[in-house]
Amino acid sequence: MTIVGLVLSLGVILGAAILFTNAVEILGERLNLGAGAVGSLLAAVGTALPETMIPIVAILGALILGTGGAAAGEIGIGAILGAPFLLATLALFIVGAAALGYRGRRRTGGEITADRETAIPDLGFFLVCFILAAGAGIVALPLFLKILLAVVLLAAYVLYVVRTLKKDDEQEEGETPSNLTLWPSRSPAPTWAVAAQLLGTIAVMGAGAHFFVGAVEHLSKSVGIPAGLIALVLAPLATELPEKFNSVIWLRENKDTLAVGNITGAMVFQSTIPVSIGILFTPWQLDFLTALAAVFAILSGVVFLGFLLRRAPLRAFVMLGAGSLYIVFVATAVVYLVRG
Repeated sequence: MTIVGLVLSLGVILGAAILFTNAVEILGERLNLGAGAVGSLLAAVGTALPETMIPIVAILGALILGTGGAAAGEIGIGAILGAPFLLATLALFIVGAAALGYRGRRRTGGEITADRETAIPDLGFFLVCFILAAGAGIVALPLFLKILLAVVLLAAYVLYVVRTLKKDDEQEEGETPSNLTLWPSRSPAPTWAVAAQLLGTIAVMGAGAHFFVGAVEHLSKSVGIPAGLIALVLAPLATELPEKFNSVIWLRENKDTLAVGNITGAMVFQSTIPVSIGILFTPWQLDFLTALAAVFAILSGVVFLGFLLRRAPLRAFVMLGAGSLYIVFVATAVVYLVRG
């Protein structure tokens, strides 16, 4: 039954991701937003909500109930750092693999033509904010500096949103879907229906991710996988699926800016909003595995930024290297936890 639950929840997430991409493109067009803003803001924040809710519920729930604080802190820190780590490694790998897999039907083949004017600032914001956050988890800071850092990170995300909206020049990428999938009539769906499909699919993705995590946890207990590895890798792996599925769908449709912006925009969000909550409401002390995940996320982000700054054609195969960091981390984590 656990395997059946995994497969069903995965199917729910995939189906919701398809409906989400349909609604978010239509809504972006009606708000006069270009592909950069739709990918980095609307799509990124919307699909980041499921994994963001896990640490928020764990941390704030423990504060309200007054029990399980230590465990909630461990789960919260693992989930907060696990999300950007997976985005910077496995998600970028999947983008490269999808572009190669669809190269026969793509206009640019195995070359990714994402908007560098969007992706480069995204990665710049991510690296600065995430390096500051990771440093605060390694070097003990007094409370007032933690509060100051959290405020700075929140302000940085507000600045990022304002900058993204201002610089967006209403660039278009391919054709926007003419019909809303769940709208029964062939006539253009009203905006309220578009918003309803968008919000509904976010809720379904969150529910699917929740059941997926539960099934993974049940399976892991059956085979004896440590809880620390679940919080850092397996739970974010489930809740990051929406970003990956959406990007694969957009790559298939030659909408590279949406595909890459969906991931880099989520990286910015995950390095500011959830991190601020972790800094304020947990001890925010990184152990070996969480620190290693942070280092690998930063390393992958720096390498990807370097490829973008070269201004040479971005080949899909170079993004496959990000997956090697994920494999190395998982192997290291297993050895470390087994030895104890």
